[in-house]
Amino acid sequence: MHRKPPTFVLFLSLLFAFSFSAHAADQVGPLDLQGEIGGAPYRIKVPAAWNGTLLVFAHGYRDKADHPGEVDNRTADASPNPALDPALLAQGYALAGSAYRDNGWAVEEGVQDMKNLVNYFRAYVTKPDRTIIWGFSLGSFITLKSMEHFGGVYDGAIAACAGGAGATRTWDSSADLWLAYDTVFGAPSTWGEVGDARDDIDFETDVRPKLLAEIGNPLNFGKFEFVRLVIGNPGRGIQPPPPPFFYPGWLLTDMFFATEARAELERRAGGPVVQNLNHTYSLTPAEKAYLQSFGVSPAVADAWLAAMNARTNVSAPNHSRNYVERNADYSGKIKHPVLTLHTIVDGLVVVTQESAYRETVEAAGRADRLFQVYTSGSQLGVVPGQIGHCDFTPQQLFASVAAIENWVKTGVRPTPASFPAALGFVPNFTPPPFPQP
Repeated sequence: MHRKPPTFVLFLSLLFAFSFSAHAADQVGPLDLQGEIGGAPYRIKVPAAWNGTLLVFAHGYRDKADHPGEVDNRTADASPNPALDPALLAQGYALAGSAYRDNGWAVEEGVQDMKNLVNYFRAYVTKPDRTIIWGFSLGSFITLKSMEHFGGVYDGAIAACAGGAGATRTWDSSADLWLAYDTVFGAPSTWGEVGDARDDIDFETDVRPKLLAEIGNPLNFGKFEFVRLVIGNPGRGIQPPPPPFFYPGWLLTDMFFATEARAELERRAGGPVVQNLNHTYSLTPAEKAYLQSFGVSPAVADAWLAAMNARTNVSAPNHSRNYVERNADYSGKIKHPVLTLHTIVDGLVVVTQESAYRETVEAAGRADRLFQVYTSGSQLGVVPGQIGHCDFTPQQLFASVAAIENWVKTGVRPTPASFPAALGFVPNFTPPPFPQP
């Protein structure tokens, strides 16, 4: 059930809004509301000088507190970074965000919780002139799925560091990582299997100690580079040597999702969810030459590839696989403008996801409703160790918000001029293909 804003001050603010505001053009704010809708905490902020645009924020993955000593983060953020809120409010935007009703792979819940939040805003604050959803990382799945189903709710979207290949292909890549690691280093049977993580596996106690011991041996660097290249992180042809500080952060983060986070998803889905039946594992001659410089000979690399290609037999039951497909693969049938924003070198959600999403939208005949932009990023992402993941400057985010708002208001697509190189955007970049079907 919804718990109404707790303070008398907020009640008076809302009463003022109800009595004197019929449209977004009228003064509604300033407001700062917190509460809960159907078990999902929310935050709403409205400036005194509101421009009529509501930005609804869908946050990224939050680890579920499913092991001793862990505590769920149930904070509802109104934007990607609370430090941005004052500037966005000063620009006239109303902000809203939901913590969803659960942590973990809460895509199904998040899609409904975000819609509930918008409906609540319309019912108890006022009706916006424009509603734009912007989702980051896991929130991008919620965003892109919502844009296919709720054309009457959202007028536009920003999907940042987005899983554009869809949920099944994204999670299948976690099986590729596990298989590559198992081939080179050997994964303990206590972790589970390539296609089925142990239900209660804990990354911190079960996985991380083994990885840290192997990372501590400098002779293993070439082996881990084989693992990275064969799974296509960050993408074929993009920096065969990793950028500074890429290693070992990408490995620790990606292995968390391949093990503990996947186990949480499997519990939701009621069984294993990944497969690699149509995958082919390969390296280019240039990649093999690069690996040889770190002691991995072409013969060794070929033997590892052969071992991986002999194990393309991982499958998942239909019922659990279908859960992931519903939450969320895409049809590409977006109803309103979508802007995607991605750092070229992203160690978690690889930039090749954008080429997969573009192909899906083009196949649906909706290419005119999609615009994709890329940034150079920096050495470290906003989450420690996650190289380039959701690593955007405030100026890049402000430019993206302005571009999607103008597109929604005028019907005119952005141009590259809206994303200048001086702000760290990379014009004319085309991401490589997603590494597997």
